[in-house]
Amino acid sequence: MYDTDFASQFAEGPRFHQDELLRACCIISLKLLNTDSRAPMPSNAPRSLPSPPPQVVNVDGSPASGRYAGCMERIDWQGLTAAQQRSSLWRRLHHKRWQYVGISHEAFFIGLAIVDVGWTCTAFAYFFDRRSRQLLVDWSQDGLPSLQCQMSDAPVLGAKAHFKGLGAKLDLQHVDLNRMALNVQIPGLQLQAEIDMAQAAPLLLAIGPIEQGGGLAHATQKSSALALSGRLHVKGQSYALDDATACLDASNGLLSRHTDWRWASAHRADVGFNLQSGYFGANENALWLDGQLIPLGAAHFEFDAQQPLSPWRVWTADGLLDLQFTPEGARQQDRNLLIAASHYVQPIGCFSGWVKSSVNAATKRVEQLLGVTEDHRSTW
Repeated sequence: MYDTDFASQFAEGPRFHQDELLRACCIISLKLLNTDSRAPMPSNAPRSLPSPPPQVVNVDGSPASGRYAGCMERIDWQGLTAAQQRSSLWRRLHHKRWQYVGISHEAFFIGLAIVDVGWTCTAFAYFFDRRSRQLLVDWSQDGLPSLQCQMSDAPVLGAKAHFKGLGAKLDLQHVDLNRMALNVQIPGLQLQAEIDMAQAAPLLLAIGPIEQGGGLAHATQKSSALALSGRLHVKGQSYALDDATACLDASNGLLSRHTDWRWASAHRADVGFNLQSGYFGANENALWLDGQLIPLGAAHFEFDAQQPLSPWRVWTADGLLDLQFTPEGARQQDRNLLIAASHYVQPIGCFSGWVKSSVNAATKRVEQLLGVTEDHRSTW
């Protein structure tokens, strides 16, 4: 059921650090929750995912490629053979990590992230008002790694991500077995919240090689809808967050200097999905349906890149998802810093269509599911 040798090391020792006890409890709890059932499955049952491997790198130095249900304690690429063949400078410049949180509410959507790109760091946060269909807050700031930005290699359990800039602070931290604390203080927006993972559907862990030239490997943890509590103050308005939900995206990889992707994400208690097409292939494509985590095939994005606020269609090659996306607004940013550049547009809106858990299963209608799409190209 769980790793008794691991647990006994903590039980038998005379003293142990609080963080180590917390990590032990988290690992034991998650292994209990994610124990596979080996009973025969009916043909219309969704394909289940295995529990995570102990590390993102196999003993032979290759990435532990695959999709898994559960949490990874730490993402560490030091044992990757391909990385050892590159210089320490290359590894520093190509190591990219980020923590993203999306917050959905019937009246608004919030997107925020802390990003460590190796040679610099950045953070952003925005508040999209669904009534006026406007960004009431759109903030971003660059900083110096280690000095203004700190980020742990623990994606969820033990996660710590912090950014402090001029008149601004963002902080995301795992505080105990089932809770993460989120604190955002930026011009025009103050948020203090707790993210509750106690009743969460299994998190997705995806590990795999990079499909665009120059990169080596990537790993990401994605959640579906998570319960939220706390208060939000924005532009003189105050909101309780009890009716909102959050989703997490913790990513860590050795990426190509030129990276691009299309992305879609939307979540509520009964249904959610994560889709990506680009540098990571189909590795992170997943559907959450009534608490079950279901892997999806290759994702296809049909949209007009010149008019991103026109309707989108997203669908998967395995026939398990087909959705129309109607944007309500967007956050967009184009930057050219000579040594780095990016094109980024993230429309906010609603998805409608259908999903199903397996090819032979009945379809489930999806109506007005709030979320985002994204078209992103970076030279970083």
